[in-house]
Amino acid sequence: MADDYLVRIGKLIRDARQHRGWTQAQLAEALGTSQSAVNRIERGNQNISLEMIARIGEALDSEIVSLGYAGPMHLRVVGGRRLSGAIDVKTSKNACVALLCASLLNKGRTVLRRVARIEEVYRLLEVLSSIGVRTRWINDGGDLEIVPPADLALDAIDAEAAVRTRSIIMFLGPLLHRTDRFRLPYAGGCDLGTRTIEPHMIALRRFGLEVAATEGQYHAVVDRSVHPDRPIVLTERGDTVTENALLAAARNDGVTVIRNASSNYMVQDLCFFLEALGVRVEGIGTTTLTVHGVPVIDVDVDYSPSEDPVEAMSLLAAAVVTESELTVRRVPIEFLEIELAVLEEMGLDHDRTSEYFADNGRTRLVDLTVRPSKLEAPIDKIHPMPFPGLNIDNVPFFAAIAATAQGKTLIHDWVYDNRAIYLTDLNRLGGRLQLLDPHRVLVEGPTRWRAAEMMCPPALRPAVVVLLAMMAAEGTSVLRNVYVINRGYEDLAERLNSIGAQIEIFRDI
Repeated sequence: MADDYLVRIGKLIRDARQHRGWTQAQLAEALGTSQSAVNRIERGNQNISLEMIARIGEALDSEIVSLGYAGPMHLRVVGGRRLSGAIDVKTSKNACVALLCASLLNKGRTVLRRVARIEEVYRLLEVLSSIGVRTRWINDGGDLEIVPPADLALDAIDAEAAVRTRSIIMFLGPLLHRTDRFRLPYAGGCDLGTRTIEPHMIALRRFGLEVAATEGQYHAVVDRSVHPDRPIVLTERGDTVTENALLAAARNDGVTVIRNASSNYMVQDLCFFLEALGVRVEGIGTTTLTVHGVPVIDVDVDYSPSEDPVEAMSLLAAAVVTESELTVRRVPIEFLEIELAVLEEMGLDHDRTSEYFADNGRTRLVDLTVRPSKLEAPIDKIHPMPFPGLNIDNVPFFAAIAATAQGKTLIHDWVYDNRAIYLTDLNRLGGRLQLLDPHRVLVEGPTRWRAAEMMCPPALRPAVVVLLAMMAAEGTSVLRNVYVINRGYEDLAERLNSIGAQIEIFRDI
């Protein structure tokens, strides 16, 4: 019982620290203790006095003892409300996590502008902090500064944080340049079924990396005599696979050609960042990338990741499902053109501004205004394809959109094993979705949404789809344990409230 109490207190302290935007190292400095001590406290592995709790509460400007809860976060949604006004799209979650991993290539100071303050980023910051990387939020918490140590303390890696993010797999590419042997915890993240890392291994073996997976860890060994002697052909045109190959190629002494590469938004942002580090990358936006590696990277770099097309799609879907007129600003249009073309065929009434550039000077943005529309089911099935096809992460939003349209829509989510199954959670809210097999769902609309209380699906995009349906349903719904949403969206409930939603955050007492 005592151990459980310590774990609950530790979680409260961790949540308060993250809300403040501090790393474990920053809290340790304020308390005059070590980062490892803060880590033990947050894990519930260290006895803690009331005096220390009070000191932590004062440092974090949070009354830890009086909070009265340690359970998961829930959302109470009063639905049936129309949205209105305008909302800006935040920076890309997937670009930010890739750039955090890429910062390990650089011996100098990296500043990333307007980083998404989400759980996935927090987990990576905890991992980076545990191995000696100094990170801190600057400019009123809007930007992130990253300064690596001369030597990484990989044996001290925060395994608990690492296993809660799939992004840890992208440490392999940078780390193979820094040490001959290292271990990483297994990658985690959303529950989307079994996904092999073999495409990563096939690419990274060409740089001398061999990995054995045993006892919950990847055991990596690097042969420095091995370098790519011909183009690397990726066996999967995946985003993280391409990013890992890019990260390995960036410090490879020579020219690396990567074929069947993803040209998706986060890969392009990573390429732009590598160019800021002095690495020349040819073919950005295509499926063949030529990387002119730089063996030593030691520069001070300042970079602004672009906006998130999947968040933009989330906000557009929110407007469609709630039959609202809404302007979504700073939409990376290049990565939503197929989605918008499909929605136009379904009858969506919308318009867009002229294009302008994101802060990185490369990504094209527009402002989109969506109006209430009478939608018809598309003739063809909805299915994802590698960019420039319909984005894999945007497929779930079409389940909610199709549920508002007249007719039947077939959605084929061929990439993930489980995600289509989670979409049938919409049936609890009045949807009519028929699961044909683990990858195909037939959606019949229009839907008269109804309020319900339910657990959050364990996958990010289906979880947000459920939230959007609750916003459309008359009455009060409850969505329990929304950690998975916080992994990919910053302050989503508050931001939706700013445009007319009524969503209350609460925890069990």
